[in-house]
Amino acid sequence: MDKQTSSRNTSAKALRLNLDEKKYGTIVEIGAGQEVARQFFLAGAAAGTIAKTMSAYDMKFSDAIYGVQEDRRYVSKARVNAMVQQEFDLVLDRVGETRSKSSRYFAYAATVAAKSFNRVSECHAWCGIRVQMYPGAEPSDITVHVRMLDDNAEAQQQALGVIGVNLIYAAYYYFENPKKIIDSLTDNIKANRIEIDSIEFHGPYFEDVDNREKNIHLIRSWKTRAIMFKPDGSVAVPSEMLYKKNVLTIRGSFRPVTKLNVDMIEQGQLAFNSLPGVEPSNTMAIAEITLNDSRGNDAKMPSKDIIARVQLLNSLGYNVMVSDYTRYFSLRAYFRQYTKLQIGIVVGMINIKQIFDEESYRGVEGGILEGFGKLFPDNTRLFVYPEVDSDGEINDFTSVKVPDHLRFLYRHLLENNFIQGIDCSDHHLFKIFSRDVLKQLINGHGEWENALPEGVADEIMKNKFFGFKG
Repeated sequence: MDKQTSSRNTSAKALRLNLDEKKYGTIVEIGAGQEVARQFFLAGAAAGTIAKTMSAYDMKFSDAIYGVQEDRRYVSKARVNAMVQQEFDLVLDRVGETRSKSSRYFAYAATVAAKSFNRVSECHAWCGIRVQMYPGAEPSDITVHVRMLDDNAEAQQQALGVIGVNLIYAAYYYFENPKKIIDSLTDNIKANRIEIDSIEFHGPYFEDVDNREKNIHLIRSWKTRAIMFKPDGSVAVPSEMLYKKNVLTIRGSFRPVTKLNVDMIEQGQLAFNSLPGVEPSNTMAIAEITLNDSRGNDAKMPSKDIIARVQLLNSLGYNVMVSDYTRYFSLRAYFRQYTKLQIGIVVGMINIKQIFDEESYRGVEGGILEGFGKLFPDNTRLFVYPEVDSDGEINDFTSVKVPDHLRFLYRHLLENNFIQGIDCSDHHLFKIFSRDVLKQLINGHGEWENALPEGVADEIMKNKFFGFKG
């Protein structure tokens, strides 16, 4: 999903590493051949770099070597972390005293579910490297989650081989610039072959790295379209979060999150929970922030600003998704990759008006009809929050004015419950506007604090978000 960012091809990268006698380590790959190791052997002089290669395909062998994971999954972050830890320790134990003191050791690992003739599950991989940035240094880790989009196993394996070389190379030569590491991961891979939807940096050299910011860069570097955060602020893999879940989402600027936003979410949840098969145990509620403006252009929001909004939403216990999706039907299609269950989207009256604005479908071959066909094909509903007009009257979803030639389309959606109304629990909430809060908070304490959920104002003041001065 990215254009090439380096003039050095895969073979040249592998050869440069092979010719540097100070870099030495192990490569272990499970589930997609030994494509990374193969790249180093093809480049030549691999004996100078590789201590060992291995593929522990059998589950019992894998468990015996790396231990039994609690969740029993073999393609997981826990498994790849166990692999790099075990292999790195073995390298140090076996050659640490005999090799040059200037050596910088590494262990690369990948655990993969590639395309198979007898299954149709997601094709993905966890790849990681543990590496010494300097001789004798405590190691640092880089872990990535990759989705393979090629339609055959051979192509998927080849792509993973290139990614592995890119990751090892970047860990050694770009470690001072994590964004460059991210940019280089798809060097020499054509667009739309892989997606990287999670990356994490840990260890002594990455102590100042904010993993949230680096995951946002995954979107802006065209590695993925969306990333997710759990309520504790940790990076989440969308496929793991959304698999076989009912999904309720609300899009907003959340700059900052207000009591009105929370009421929209809660009222949406009440309506969503009434649908067949929807229960708290199998439902994921997500606050979504798009990086784009209403016309699909990057709004150029600073990463720190986005992280502030994510952090405030997390503090209220919400899962958060950041994406570059503009149209709601694209958002629905993203969720539908991972679940066949119910999808609910909470919107305001202004959003409904935008959805019925035919200008919003410029560039879509079938126009507004294609857009609605993609938004409402199965188990998808919009939940519309009311608004107050200039006369103080409350307007709900039944009072939306659409162009005359679209009125029967709107009626069809209403009568088939694709669009449903939700209530406002307190009409005083209609007086809350995020833009007013932002104007007030830069002057310090004030009435704006009452417009925010409990604890949010304290978080803003403590971290000096959005220009707060106190």
